[in-house]
Amino acid sequence: MAEAAQISTVQTLRVDGRQARQLRTVRFHNHIAPHAMGSTLIEWGQTRVICAVTVEPTVPRWKKEQGLSGGWLTAEYSMLPYSTLQRKPREITKGRPEGRTQEIQRLIGRALRAAVDLDKLGERTFWVDCDVLQADGGTRTAAITGGYVALALAVHRLQQEGHLTESPLRSPVAAVSLGIVQGQLLLDLCYLEDVAASVDLNLVMNQAGEFIEVQGSGEEATFSEEQLSEMLQVGKAAIGELLQIQQAALQTGGYPAAVPNPSKP
Repeated sequence: MAEAAQISTVQTLRVDGRQARQLRTVRFHNHIAPHAMGSTLIEWGQTRVICAVTVEPTVPRWKKEQGLSGGWLTAEYSMLPYSTLQRKPREITKGRPEGRTQEIQRLIGRALRAAVDLDKLGERTFWVDCDVLQADGGTRTAAITGGYVALALAVHRLQQEGHLTESPLRSPVAAVSLGIVQGQLLLDLCYLEDVAASVDLNLVMNQAGEFIEVQGSGEEATFSEEQLSEMLQVGKAAIGELLQIQQAALQTGGYPAAVPNPSKP
């Protein structure tokens, strides 16, 4: 029978020297893909993901058939063969994406659709491509956090070129991972911590403090309501930091950050 994970109050330094509730260093390098409408390379500790947005002047057939107005946003995610210590074969050689890949790209799509008003996109499809250059834990949270920056850059460019009369962006979105490792609650797990975790949680929130997705599970362990509450509290504070880093990256990247009133939908 699974035992409930216990959170220790003893604070010890982690494998990379961080405190238990400290984020890894996060940096953005914007305009990394010249042919994309908006792009950024997010460096999150040793994890690196290129996020690029391209735009097509059409919407999926199912949307037309159902008579739904507005545009669409979807995402694709992949890990490049050299992103891990052991070469990871390209999934195209297997004929289709792995289950994990499909789960992650659907998560990215859901998270970023929450950041836009689809009706204001017009009849356009925004493709958010997230390619992992180096994986050291938290690739999905990095893809979401970087994906929003690439999306904001793309929207700004479309406005500059006169293709959008108003910004479709809603409240900015970011994501972070947490876990319980050897009885200690850790924020922003690297790979070695992730594989050792008895509880994993991925949290996606917006600037308005609203939850978009909470993915939590125990690995041969359970966790209590109090532990979940603590993880959510720590994660919410971290997402506040990430949102500030995002906005700084947009401002210093040459484009003003679009920060709507978080009290509005």
